[in-house]
Amino acid sequence: MIEVLIADDHAAVRAGLVLICAGAEDITVVGEAADGEAAVEAATRLRPDVVVMDIRMPRVDGIEATRRLAGIADVLILTTYGGDSHVFAALSAGAAGFLLKDTDAPALLEAIRVVARGDGLISPTVTRRLIAEFGRRRPETPSPDLALLTAREREVLALVGRGLSNAEVAVRLDMAEATAKTHVSRMLAKLGLRSRVQAAIMAREHRIDLVHSASP
Repeated sequence: MIEVLIADDHAAVRAGLVLICAGAEDITVVGEAADGEAAVEAATRLRPDVVVMDIRMPRVDGIEATRRLAGIADVLILTTYGGDSHVFAALSAGAAGFLLKDTDAPALLEAIRVVARGDGLISPTVTRRLIAEFGRRRPETPSPDLALLTAREREVLALVGRGLSNAEVAVRLDMAEATAKTHVSRMLAKLGLRSRVQAAIMAREHRIDLVHSASP
């Protein structure tokens, strides 16, 4: 059973999300929060698998709340604000997923499942903009110290940069899915990243691919 905390400052939206989750046999809502500060407090206490988080909320917004939840719960941003600044801020804060509120119920439930199993997910319309942006700009962050990674971890980083899930990485590298997930976790820790989405952004920014990740 996937345990979910819903954080949104609109009671009607929270009620709607609770109703959607109630229609899934494998998802249960364990708590609600009306602002980012309450979301952090509730998630720290309840330890849900996924926090479905709005961005604009009183006291503490969803971006800062996501940053505070690193290591506590995976965050799926669900918002009406799809501007590039919001997307990059959320992903930089460590969000594992980013969806717009026009997402239909089945897609939202599947996104919760994807994030819960350790994969990342971004709204298709947002993904297209991100890819276009990566194609235009030069890296703004220092190049990651790839020397920290094993040859296998560099391969995993390259595949995460292509948007592959843990299951797809496992098939591509002929390993168990649990092993792929372990490699992803170690790669994130060595590079000081909070989510596989951040790793994918880094890989794309620095043009990291299998050609460059192969061992000497």
